[in-house]
Amino acid sequence: MALFKDQFGRDQSGSESAPKAPEKVSVLSAVSEPAARPAAVQNRADGTLKESVIAAGLTIEGKIEGAGHVRIAGDFKGDVNVQGNLTIEAGAHLTGGVKADTVVVGGQLDGNIDASSRVELLQTGVFNGELKAGSLTVAAGSRMRGKAEFGWDEKSKH
Repeated sequence: MALFKDQFGRDQSGSESAPKAPEKVSVLSAVSEPAARPAAVQNRADGTLKESVIAAGLTIEGKIEGAGHVRIAGDFKGDVNVQGNLTIEAGAHLTGGVKADTVVVGGQLDGNIDASSRVELLQTGVFNGELKAGSLTVAAGSRMRGKAEFGWDEKSKH
C-alpha cells in the first residue's frame, strides 16, 4: 500500500514497483497564487485564492465565472467574470468581455473591460475595446484602440 505518490504517479512506500503512467491533467488546473489576494474572496481552507490556467496551445470557447484568479496563456473566446485577477500572458488571445478585480494584459484582448479596480497593459499587450477602471497603467510599447475611462470613483460625483 502506498503512503503517497511522487510527481510522476509512482507509489512511494519504500519498495520498488513498476512506474505508472502519469495521471491526466485537466485543462483548467488550480495552483495557489503567491500575489496579494482580496480579503473578501477566499476559496481555499487556508484563505488563499486558486488560480485557473488555460495553457498555451489550447483554444477554448465558453464562459468563465466565479471566485479566484484566472491566467490565460492560450486562446479563449467568451466572457470572463471573476472575483479575482485576470492575467493574459504574452502570446495569448482573449475575445470577449471582462469583469475582474485586476486585469493584466500581456497578450491580446478584443473586448470590453468593465468595473475593474486596476488594469495594466504590459509592453507586449494589445487591447481593442472599451475599458472602465479605477486605475490604468500603460507600458511603453503596448497598443490600444478604443475608449478608456479611469480614475473616476463611483462615490464621488463632482
